[in-house]
Formats: sequence, C-alpha cells, structure tokens
Amino acid sequence: MCDLLNRLWVHPRVEWSRVVRKELPDLAEKVVAELQRGFPALSALLGDTPVEEAQWALEQALLTCLGFQKTSQSKRPAVPSVVTPMPVARARQDLFDALAGRCEAPESGLGELARAAGWPVPEALRAVVLATPAEAPQLAAALGHALIGGIDGYTALYVPDPATQTRPRLEAALRGRIAAVGHAVPAADAASSLRWARYLLSLDPGTGGPEVRPAFVDDNLSALLLLQDETLAVALTARRLSPLAELTPRQSERLEVTLLAWLEGGGAPEAARLLHVHPQTVRYRLRQIEKLFGPALRDPRARFELEMALRSRRLMAHVRNRRARAGRRARPVPSGLRPPGTAGEARVNGL
Repeated sequence: MCDLLNRLWVHPRVEWSRVVRKELPDLAEKVVAELQRGFPALSALLGDTPVEEAQWALEQALLTCLGFQKTSQSKRPAVPSVVTPMPVARARQDLFDALAGRCEAPESGLGELARAAGWPVPEALRAVVLATPAEAPQLAAALGHALIGGIDGYTALYVPDPATQTRPRLEAALRGRIAAVGHAVPAADAASSLRWARYLLSLDPGTGGPEVRPAFVDDNLSALLLLQDETLAVALTARRLSPLAELTPRQSERLEVTLLAWLEGGGAPEAARLLHVHPQTVRYRLRQIEKLFGPALRDPRARFELEMALRSRRLMAHVRNRRARAGRRARPVPSGLRPPGTAGEARVNGL
C-alpha cells in the first residue's frame, strides 16, 4: 500500500482511479501472501482453492469497496470469497487462545467462539506442536478436523481425541515432521496438553527427515515429571548422591550405573545382565556402595529417592552431551517451564 501511494505522489497528474486500478492486482497478491503468513488458519480454510482465486476475490472486494464497480459485477461462478474466511481465521485464533489459556473464555462459554470459528469443541482433545509452521495447513488437511493457532513463536494444532485421532493415524500424518504430541485431556484442560507438548518440542527440535517420528508426551511422562524443575532435581541429586562426591568422576559413574541397575533389576544377577558384566563384578561394586550409603539402601523411601536422583542425573547428563554434540542451543523453553532435557531422553533406562 505504501508503494502504491508513493507512486501516486510521484505522478500527481495521472488520473488516480486509473493508477489505483492498475496497482490493485499486485496489492491483492501481496495482501493474500501476508495474510497466509500471519494467519496459518487462513491457508487451512482456503484448502485446495488456488491462490490466484483468492487474489482475484480480494481484488474484486477492493474494487467494490473503492466504488469502481457494483457488488453484482464482482461475482464469478465457483469462486470462493476470501473476505469471509478472514473473520473466521480471527475467530479460530481467538478460540485457540481461549483453549490454550492465553485469554479468558467469554462468560457465555466457548460455544459462541466455536460457532464463529466453525470448529465445534470436542469433549477430549490433544495438542500437536510443530517445528515448521509451513506444514500446519497440510497437516490439518491430513487430520481432517484440526484447529490451528500460533503461540509464543510455535504453530500448534488441537485435534479431537480419541474418537477420530488414534495414535497410528497421528504417527502416520506426522512421520518425517519434527513435532510433539500432547496427552489427551478434556477440553477444559486443553492448555495442559499444549503446555507439555511445547516443552517437549523445545527440549531438542532436532532435524527433519523421512525417518523422523513425533515425540509423544505419553511416552515421556516419567522424564517430564523428574525434570520439571531443575533446581529440585539438582537438590535431590545433591542430597541423595552426596556419598559419591569424594570419588573420581570415573569411579562415581561406575557406581551410579551399578546402583541404578541394581535398583531396577532387584538383584546382582539381574544388574549384571543389564550391564553386560559378570555378577561377581556387580557384587564387588555393591559392597562399595553398601559402605558409602549404609542403611539408606534398606529404606524404601530412600531407595525410591535414590532411583529418582540417579535417573535425573543421567537425564541431565544426556542433555548436556546431546547439546554439545549438536553444537547449538535448544529453542527457548516456554514461559513457566524451566526443566532441562531433550525429547529423546525419556527413552533412557526405559522411561
């Protein structure tokens, strides 16, 4: 628009109406492109409509608004108007924001927003957070019934669950895409599903490829619980693993691995199988561990906290190693969530 006005200023003697009409196609093209970038939901609403048709419809709307033609002249058979989807796109973002907890729902509830958005709120749903915003319209089309929205630099979708979105269907639609899928919740708790999916993706976005699979919050519950607060995790490991503080890093690591395998397996033979070492080696290390930890190894609560501390320390070390190998920093952690970690770490030790 600014470019159009500048050109008119340079040529004040040229008839304005002629210049405006000449520039409208270019203006309509730019406006549609900006709307698609700014409102991912608009692309989904347009569906398979050619972008040229959207540009033509906007151009006709501008011509009508500026008085160059009557409403009847702007009609063309089988051409959807882009004027209607714009408020719908805004309504969908408002509905998304209400579900995400970014704004309060109207006193009348979500029904009014849902009707304006053309997206009936399901009883249960889950969030899907994408690393690449451009993929949202294609994914929404693949899933058939998804609400697209943007939040804190992420593009996300809400999809109904479990009636129409089984896990295999989600995995198939998201294969090759870097994405995180939240846990299934009632619509009233939609913000929680989105919050943890955002956090899971922020841990380590990774790189795309045909073999990439989405990360599911359902598969990472233990890790997310352990690492939801870094300061508490550090405090727990400092308290429960303090007997190892005087050892060398190599000695400490060897005993930590043995102790965790023993706690997981329930005995020396089981720990030996997990570690692929001789049972006698495990028994020798366990005698060292007994001297260091004493009665704590026979107290159920202490054993539980020991396992939590060992898992937390291993997961945090896994995070540091992955980030060092990647040579880059992870995406910013969403506000209100400060735990460390990576999306893949939940699979360490079977978590």
